[in-house]
Amino acid sequence: MLATISAFEIMDEASELGQAVLHSEPYQQYIEAKKVLLADSKAQERIRTFNNMKDQYEEVQRFGKYHPDYDKVSTEIRQVKREVDLTPSVSVFKKAERELESLLNEISEVLARAVSDTIKVPTGNPFFDNMSCSGGCSSGGGCGCS
Repeated sequence: MLATISAFEIMDEASELGQAVLHSEPYQQYIEAKKVLLADSKAQERIRTFNNMKDQYEEVQRFGKYHPDYDKVSTEIRQVKREVDLTPSVSVFKKAERELESLLNEISEVLARAVSDTIKVPTGNPFFDNMSCSGGCSSGGGCGCS
């Protein structure tokens, strides 16, 4: 006799998995880092400045090096971006965000591999994401699927 799992049971298991993620250390660190970042007025000001400069940068990029302010705006936005990235609360938040993303990618891979070894799963690494066959076995791409 073949035992099958209903869609409701799968959804319950997925909900439990979601709750486990919410109670995980990476998620808790992410939430704490986010709170610190949102409370950091210096970081928020730098982020606002950067976001405002993005509009200028996009305008300059439309014309490229032919825009009269191209060099000035390009240099300024890199400097402001560096200031944002070097702000301690921002770097801690980004690190926590990467660790949470890594956990979610690992979970996705475990789930996909439990179904089939040929399922394409994002790894968070563009080099490895592009290595798997994107067209499937019928695309003639010689992906090696069997």
